[in-house]
Amino acid sequence: QVQLVESGGGSVQAGGSLRPSCVASASTYSMRGQCMGWFRQAPGKEREAVAGIASDGTTSYADSVKGRFTISQDNAKNTLYLQMNSLKPEDTAMYYCASGRILGRGGLCYGSIIWGQGTQVTVSS
Repeated sequence: QVQLVESGGGSVQAGGSLRPSCVASASTYSMRGQCMGWFRQAPGKEREAVAGIASDGTTSYADSVKGRFTISQDNAKNTLYLQMNSLKPEDTAMYYCASGRILGRGGLCYGSIIWGQGTQVTVSS
């Protein structure tokens, strides 16, 4: 079973930046899935897809973060990143890394999802 461990969340003011990361225990996409992604869940809301990346480097983003967030991966380090710029208070949420099978629209990586434990991002106005 692949294990995913996030870090790099924190608290920033609106307009600031954060770069959470996610380290995967599996070294190949054949083990950890054909896509990886970031999801977020704010209190009282459903978990939503933010950004996803396929094994070939194709990326997909939710409309709410396009132009502000960038997903990337360093395969040599088995690490997934989410560069978050121009943060807004509405970006405040627990951010989860996930491994899945299919990369869809809107940043959705799905199918046999494996979740990390999450890292908190708080943006103050």
